[in-house]
Formats: sequence, structure tokens, C-alpha cells
Amino acid sequence: MVLNGNLRLMPENNAGEMIFTSVYRHSLDGKRRVPVPFRWRPKDPVDFTLMVFPEPEVGNCLRVLPPAQWIKLLEEIQAMPPDHEQKPILQRLVGRHSIEVRLDTAGRITIPEDMAVAADITNMAVLAGSLRHFELWSPARYAAMEEKDKPEQVNVLKRVRAL
Repeated sequence: MVLNGNLRLMPENNAGEMIFTSVYRHSLDGKRRVPVPFRWRPKDPVDFTLMVFPEPEVGNCLRVLPPAQWIKLLEEIQAMPPDHEQKPILQRLVGRHSIEVRLDTAGRITIPEDMAVAADITNMAVLAGSLRHFELWSPARYAAMEEKDKPEQVNVLKRVRAL
């Protein structure tokens, strides 16, 4: 993306938040490290939050939240009324199924073993942009999710007035 004649490596929106687009496939090394696409790497080191995320009918994926999205999620949980019946469950789920990860010097993140097992990610991962975050999928589950979403794609796109 070019803006004012300067090359911008990380796509951002007007608020300076990272934007994650496209789909990449990368193999994992023996330590379960997967490279993050160059365009998705922040110029300054940040801790991403990795969460196990259930996807009905196809199985878990891993959501990777940049700091701004992690903070928004925590604020949303905090804003729930103290007596909201789902608040303690949500706090436990998010707390138990998330971890902070940092890019290493080669631009890779390490997927903890229990999370890799939960998402069925073994030797290959699909990294799928989801605008404000990205997701890590096993190739088989990603294909199943794409197939599941296919019937609704046209209807969903029709709802977006900007298109």
C-alpha cells in the first residue's frame, strides 16, 4: 500500500489499527513455529494474544489478536454487569484458552502444543486474515469452514452497502 509516496508495510485503518487481509499457507517447524506474513508484522515488537476459538460444525481454530483487539475484548468483558450470568464463564474461557505470544527475530510465532492439538494444526497452517485479527487453521478445517460459509457469501456481501 502506498500513502503520500511512502511505502507502508503494515496495512492500517485510520485509527492506526492493523488490518489483516488475504490467506497464506505455511509449514510449521519442529518447534511449532509458523511464520507470520511480512505484511502482517508490526514494525515494533508487540505481544499478540492467541486464543482457541470454537467454530461450530468445523472445529476449533486459533484467533490471533493484536494488542488493540485484545484490549477491546477485555473492556467488553469488564463492561458486562457484575451479575451477568455469562460473565464468569466468559472470563474463565478467555483466561484459560488464551496466551500472549511474540514474534521471534525471524517473524514467527510459536503455537503452544495444547493449542495446536485443540485446533488440529500439525505440520501445516492456514493463516487467514479477518480484518482486525487473523486466524490459524488446519488445512482440513479451513477447507470445511470455507465450504460451510459458501452458501451465505452472496447474501452477506449484499448487506455491505459500500460494495
